[in-house]
Amino acid sequence: MSWYVCLWGMVYWTSTFFLLLIPGILGWGKEGHYAICKIAEGYLTEEALAAVKVLLPEDAEGDLAAVCSWADQIRFHYHWSSALHYVDTPDFKCNYKYCRDCHDTAGRKDRCVTGAIYNYTMQLLTYHDSISQSRYNLTEALMFLSHFIGDVHQPLHVGFLGDEGGNTITVRWYRRKTNLHHVWDDMIIDSAVKTFYDKELTNMIQAIQRNITDDWSNDILSWETCASNHTACPNPYASESISLACKYAYRNATPGSTLGDEYFLSRLPVVEKRLAQSGLRLAATLNRIFTFQSKIAEARR
Repeated sequence: MSWYVCLWGMVYWTSTFFLLLIPGILGWGKEGHYAICKIAEGYLTEEALAAVKVLLPEDAEGDLAAVCSWADQIRFHYHWSSALHYVDTPDFKCNYKYCRDCHDTAGRKDRCVTGAIYNYTMQLLTYHDSISQSRYNLTEALMFLSHFIGDVHQPLHVGFLGDEGGNTITVRWYRRKTNLHHVWDDMIIDSAVKTFYDKELTNMIQAIQRNITDDWSNDILSWETCASNHTACPNPYASESISLACKYAYRNATPGSTLGDEYFLSRLPVVEKRLAQSGLRLAATLNRIFTFQSKIAEARR
């Protein structure tokens, strides 16, 4: 069933809708989200980059990457937003279906990361009405969308319901006690930066950018494309994530296990590729939103 059939009755929400706070749910860590938005910035069209700079808060100083972790930072203030960072799937089925899975813990439909991506994309499509006339806070919509496109690419943000996306699976990352979800949010990236990139996140971002140009150049078009000319298409991203969660994240990561070099070195390429895909797809989505708006404005002249 197509996503738009499920969403026919969807009410797009703003910061006045409140949900129960769900603790412990974060996306990629600050470094991961920064990397995603920094990669995206390099693939924005002139129209999209101009719109992004208009919408960014002043303290971002024109840098989208500076606010890519904003949605994590404000979730304790915007309690209603906690359920929008992830989507849970049935245990061990290793597949995702929007109509079945996109709801919050109270059963309210469309309250999940893929629903949020559709929602904030639709809000940003009102940009042509001018910021002053839009019924939405488009600055927040931009920051939420940029963050959630990153989140849906983290495999355990489309993880199993029973273990809350790996949050209840206690493991050791080398000597440090943690949980599996945190390993994928932060620890693989942190270990990579320390081990391979001279403790500089910038070096890791540059390496991923080179891989996009050199190793993944033939994949870029397929990564960026949305089926049926949709503006946003998070459902395939979610399907990819749960498949990767089953194949890589959950595999050999049972409760109480110690995850070391074998796990780290075999999972790092997955993480780096997901960061690359996130950045390219974020840019492609913003390009479709704002380039489309540019064409509308041009037609009205």
